[in-house]
Amino acid sequence: MALRTPGRVPLLLLGLLTTGLAHLPPPASTPRGFWALPENLTVVEGATAELRCGVSAPGSAVQWAKDGLLLGPDPRIPSFPRYRLEGDPDRGEFHLHIEACDLSDDAEYECQVGRSETGPELVSPRVILTILVPPKVLQLTPEAGSTVTWVAGQEYVVSCVSGDAKPAPDITFIQSGQTISDISANVNVGSQEKLFTTEATARVTPQSSDNGKLLVCEGSSPALDTPIRVSVTMNVLFPPGPPVIEWPGLDEGHVRAGQSLELLCVSRGGNPPATLQWLKNGQPMSTAWGTEHAEAVARSMLVMIVRPEDHGARLSCEAHNSVSTGIQERGVTLQVTFPPSAITILGSASQSENKNVTLSCITKSSRPRVLLRWWLGWRQLLPTEDMVMDGLHGGHISMSNLTFLVRREDNGLTLTCEAFSEAFTKETFKKSLILNVKYPAQKLWIEGPPEGQRLRAGTRVRLVCLAIGGNPDPSLTWFKDSRAVTEPRPPQEPRRVQLGSLEKSGSTFSRELVLITGPSDNQAKFTCKAGQLSASTQLVVQFPPTNVTILANASALRPGDALNLTCVSVSSNPPVNLSWDKEGERLESVAIPPRSAPFKGSAAARSVLLRMSSRDHGHRVTCRAHSTELRETMSAFYRLNVLYPPEFLGEQVLVVTAVEQGEALLPVSVSANPAPEAFNWTFRGYRLSPAGGPRHRILSGGALQLWNVTRADDGLYQLHCQNSEGTAEALVRLDVHYAPTIRVLQDPTEVNIGGSVDIVCTVDANPILPGMFNWERLGEEEEDHSLDDMEKMSKGSTGRLRIHHAKLDQAGAYQCIVDNGVAPPARGLVRLVVRFAPQVEHPTPLTKVAAAGDSTSSATLHCRARGVPNIVFTWTKNGVALDLQDPRYTEHTYHQGMVHSSLLTIANVSAAQDYALFTCTATNPLGSDRTNIQLVSISRPDPPTGLKVMSMTPYSVGLEWKPGFDGGLPQRFQIRYEALGTPGFLYMDVLPPQATTFTLTGLQPSTRYRVWLLASNALGDSGLMDKGSQISVTTPGLDQPSGQPDYQLPTEQPTRPSGLPLMPVLFAVGGLLLLSNISCVGGFLWQRRLRRLAEGISEKTEAGSEEDRVRNEYEDSQWTGGQDTQSSMVSTTDVEPYYHSMKDFSPQLPPTLEEVSYPRGLTHLEEDMAFPGHLYDEVEKLNAPSGAWGPLYDEVPMQSEVSDLVACGYSRIQVLSIVFLCYL
Repeated sequence: MALRTPGRVPLLLLGLLTTGLAHLPPPASTPRGFWALPENLTVVEGATAELRCGVSAPGSAVQWAKDGLLLGPDPRIPSFPRYRLEGDPDRGEFHLHIEACDLSDDAEYECQVGRSETGPELVSPRVILTILVPPKVLQLTPEAGSTVTWVAGQEYVVSCVSGDAKPAPDITFIQSGQTISDISANVNVGSQEKLFTTEATARVTPQSSDNGKLLVCEGSSPALDTPIRVSVTMNVLFPPGPPVIEWPGLDEGHVRAGQSLELLCVSRGGNPPATLQWLKNGQPMSTAWGTEHAEAVARSMLVMIVRPEDHGARLSCEAHNSVSTGIQERGVTLQVTFPPSAITILGSASQSENKNVTLSCITKSSRPRVLLRWWLGWRQLLPTEDMVMDGLHGGHISMSNLTFLVRREDNGLTLTCEAFSEAFTKETFKKSLILNVKYPAQKLWIEGPPEGQRLRAGTRVRLVCLAIGGNPDPSLTWFKDSRAVTEPRPPQEPRRVQLGSLEKSGSTFSRELVLITGPSDNQAKFTCKAGQLSASTQLVVQFPPTNVTILANASALRPGDALNLTCVSVSSNPPVNLSWDKEGERLESVAIPPRSAPFKGSAAARSVLLRMSSRDHGHRVTCRAHSTELRETMSAFYRLNVLYPPEFLGEQVLVVTAVEQGEALLPVSVSANPAPEAFNWTFRGYRLSPAGGPRHRILSGGALQLWNVTRADDGLYQLHCQNSEGTAEALVRLDVHYAPTIRVLQDPTEVNIGGSVDIVCTVDANPILPGMFNWERLGEEEEDHSLDDMEKMSKGSTGRLRIHHAKLDQAGAYQCIVDNGVAPPARGLVRLVVRFAPQVEHPTPLTKVAAAGDSTSSATLHCRARGVPNIVFTWTKNGVALDLQDPRYTEHTYHQGMVHSSLLTIANVSAAQDYALFTCTATNPLGSDRTNIQLVSISRPDPPTGLKVMSMTPYSVGLEWKPGFDGGLPQRFQIRYEALGTPGFLYMDVLPPQATTFTLTGLQPSTRYRVWLLASNALGDSGLMDKGSQISVTTPGLDQPSGQPDYQLPTEQPTRPSGLPLMPVLFAVGGLLLLSNISCVGGFLWQRRLRRLAEGISEKTEAGSEEDRVRNEYEDSQWTGGQDTQSSMVSTTDVEPYYHSMKDFSPQLPPTLEEVSYPRGLTHLEEDMAFPGHLYDEVEKLNAPSGAWGPLYDEVPMQSEVSDLVACGYSRIQVLSIVFLCYL
């Protein structure tokens, strides 16, 4: 290390000189004692503490004691990594420096000076180092950060507990910014010795003003710069304010009936906001309200239509919430003004002329009362008597009586009773009657068709009765054969009689009778009467039979029975002819003598005899009555009801198709009379329950409905029908179609390369269709899906994909897709495995693996091959079969699909025995292949190859290359480049070190550069002789189409190291005396580091072989192992490179100009420049023994170094000083 850093030379000289001076006896006049004593010190945990100790005791050992435990004179104090001695020992400074203080440092300390020739031992007074530990957390109950709900005015207890601290922290509670004084606090022992916790309890009485504010627990301690805080948010519940009713207008409570009254009730404050409710006379009316949480206001709008009965009602608004102690209420009493709802006139306004009429006018209740007055036409009449009575809802009822004499000229005038009041000036309330003065009528006559005229039934006949004079209007009344005529309105029948109303034209009155003539009008007498006057007329009506009736001699008929039917025409005018037919077929009939007929018409009758069969059921036998004169026919039919057993019809479905998991309906087409009493279905000997089941039901018509049909439901269903006349049976087949299911699919299917094979796919499906098989090849690339070179075949339920002359690229996953039209299609995955002979991977013509041949290192040789079936690996060394029984050889075999790997690990590699050519042979039943791997010593890396330009801008060049063999050590890459025409080279390190692409930046546009790529490891670099590791490029100009990089790393001249500082004359003299010895010391140290480097590389290689992992990208994997042969087979997912590297990393450095070469004579300096020192440091650190305190305690290496230096002529004291300074 001293040889690599020129700046350390004067330090070495100073150390050697100091060592020499330290062994000189101190002056006898120097007094022994403390010139600086330690003092008590307090620091916060994690801070740095320093206890001062100044001693005037040359030649004496100084050390510190902690609680009586001696820490030792070693300035580094190995047993306490955070402790060290600070200051200049030559000046007697032995200050105890403690970093990152923790609670374990809280103790008593004293500085002790050992006994020496110049005096006895010295001990300083004991001082105390106090460590303050701040509390880390505060635990608040209720939980910090939460929101607590409290009721205003109630007392609550809150507790806050601090974490471990020293000293115990002080806890303060702050409520809404005000400190709480009522606090009780207890200090408890913490989780460790010397630690304490504080538990504080406060009693809190929240008020409404605290709502939404914080309750804070604050912990303070001398160890804290700022107190720590935790808090909860107080949600304080308090009652709302009293409600306020906003009355529209100035006159509160006064309203009018019919008015739409809108009252707003407002309550402010409260948490939660108030719940509002409207009441009317104590009964709830409205419970709807709204709240504005931001302003804590609750509003409720009452909308009502005022009615008279609301007079005197009290409307009140109540406000309360969950914490209200009582209900707050505001009310108003209604004063309702309402007019009379109606006026009634009692008595009759109809009277004979020259007689008195007496009437009474009465109003409904009103508030205030109303006055009444009478009018006849435009003439006011004086009442006989007026009265006022109490009415409903606080109102009054007004009444007025009137009596006066009527005359004929008063007939038809309006008699009015009017109510009025000052409270209703804009409204008038009246009730009117028409005065009716009675007097008798005069002449009466009938206008209509002349008597004796023949009218066809259905003819519209108009008869008008006329009269002159009379009041009231003459009540003209029509009579038919002495019975009053009315307007019958039977439902669903046309009106045959329309009786008009009494009409008046001047003094003439008329009433019309309109008839739709019918049989009952034949020879009927129609009379009109008006009082004692009457007039009459008679009609003659022709009509077809009023009723045609069929009579049967039997009701229950069966096939073979005889049926006698008689047809009777009740009445017609003129007489009719009767005939029979059945479903359009004319029947022979026999006439029967007629009987008397109503409506003064004629009657007729004929009979027919029929023989029954089942086909006659439901047929109609029709009797027709024809009138030749009227050219009209009436018909009546008799429906035959033939009882017969069930008979299946020709349209009965015998085969039904259904889809699995769907529904099926097995219909029934059967004829029977009466209808079948039961439909019994049987399937495979089992009767289906008529009441239905989980998956079937029998419909009302006998049809069988199935759902969630399965293939097990396929088959013949037997139907048994029965009625009271007999039984019948039928068979119906259910054909269930179901989606295909793959039953047989051989996976995997294997074939030798070049052979033929069928991938067979057998399914269970219904129906079986010729083209339902399809095949797909699964792969990431589109061309992988092509099946043009394969033959597709199918027969029945089996499909085949035939491969002729199998090729390796045909191996993979295939999918059999079967679609018979029933969803979903079936899909099956099958792998085609193409077996082929082994193919060993040859990454380079000769693969190399490096290892130190010192009989302590291990090496791992990797061999990977492809082939199917599995491959067996064998190894030879220099052509001789390798004995795997040798404990130095261990083989691990990995299989994953068609990729196979063998890892041969060689323990305790010997250069003499193991630096050889190893051959790996991969064999399976189809052939074998091999590759060679050379085991060599660790060396400098091979030059990288394939350096090429990937991209270029005016300011940068993107490079790519292939790394060469790394020599068995971690390699890194460095780019050297020069601008042609510019002296000197620039360098740039590639980061990360293992990268194979890099962008060289900081270039200039339109400039030609020459670029070299160097690989280096701990043993050297690859050199610049290989043409594949250099390239010439010319950057484009700024006007050329290229993008400027996002960043630029400018090339700068490196800063030259400053010259050595001036040394004192004493150090210069010492340096001249020791300069002759530097070469020997440097050579010794360099040899020592080379030995450690070799050991580190050996250990690194051995450790790396144990951590190798092999990647494999196929599914099937297996592991086998044997204890005798020390070989194993393992599956994994990756394959390591074919050589081992110790990975390393260092930060990227800016490009620097190449330094001037040193003279060849300075061998060590050249090596130091070529191999940076930190590379060796890394190797040394990797191999440092665990748990070691440092080189000072490595006694065995120190003894070896001392003996070597003594051999160079140094005294033992000088040698120990040199070694001590070198390790420092």
